[in-house]
Amino acid sequence: MKIVNLSVNDQRRVGLLDGDHVIDILAVHEAHPFLSTDEIPMLHNTVNVIDAWARMHSAFEKCLDLSRSTGAGRLIKSNSKLMAPLIPSTILCSGSNYISHNQEKANADTSGKEPEFFVKTGDCVVGPDEPVILDPLLTKKLDGEVELAVVIGKAGRHIPVKDALDHVFGYTIVNDITARDRQVRRRADGSYWYELGRGKLFDTSAPLGPCITTSDEIPNPQAIMVKAWVNGELRQISSTSQMIWSVAELVHFFSVNMTLKPGMVIITGTPSGTAWSSDEELGGKWSGTDGMVKAKGYLKEGDTIVCEIEGIGILSNPIKL
Repeated sequence: MKIVNLSVNDQRRVGLLDGDHVIDILAVHEAHPFLSTDEIPMLHNTVNVIDAWARMHSAFEKCLDLSRSTGAGRLIKSNSKLMAPLIPSTILCSGSNYISHNQEKANADTSGKEPEFFVKTGDCVVGPDEPVILDPLLTKKLDGEVELAVVIGKAGRHIPVKDALDHVFGYTIVNDITARDRQVRRRADGSYWYELGRGKLFDTSAPLGPCITTSDEIPNPQAIMVKAWVNGELRQISSTSQMIWSVAELVHFFSVNMTLKPGMVIITGTPSGTAWSSDEELGGKWSGTDGMVKAKGYLKEGDTIVCEIEGIGILSNPIKL
């Protein structure tokens, strides 16, 4: 099942993605009542749906059947305004989690030894086709990173690796937009260090979407393809099998620090091919394969960055000043 948020009369609603159609769940209910009184308010907040999924799952299945059999609530996807499928309270981020990415960049002392832990918030999130803002007062080196994002569905602390996937509700795409000249700093001896706060957390730095694919449709998150294009040029392509720490290991890792709660998101790192890899000034060492095109520079106004993850879909965002 693919869960989306859509805008109807400037109101956020939880819906479903069904092939080339978006299903407005409330519109289906208005035509063929099937929701209880207390379920209706949940359809304006995905986190509430996730928290109550044990009961909402059957309602969503009923909605899907009704819409397919009657045509109720079905909208053409290309004519629909999709929003970010949720606004997470916390985005827990793991950097340097692909072997290929570590090989193409200047590394911190912990790179490849433990997940590089940083945080984004819901304030950073924008949805499909919404602009990423290039703020010249913040950065001259804006970069993008396609990443698999894990949506937590069941609360837990100190979650064992063997149980970790039981706490996953589903998966979506995050583009980890980064200000490289804020992130990567060079010491006098030629070595590098990271400042992940200003380099990672800022307005529009977390495009997210287009949907949340529930975990039953992605039984093995370590066997899916991730890709990214800039202006139609293939910049990144890899498989999640190349992660250093698996989804289960990252869920365990972050749960040691804090209680994971429904609606929190974990992002899992990016493969090689970022613009950073072509920036020798910041320690980049490009080593692309599989038809990847080396970036000639960082993101600029008028560019479009497109991220695709198998089993989830495509997330596209323009770059604007």
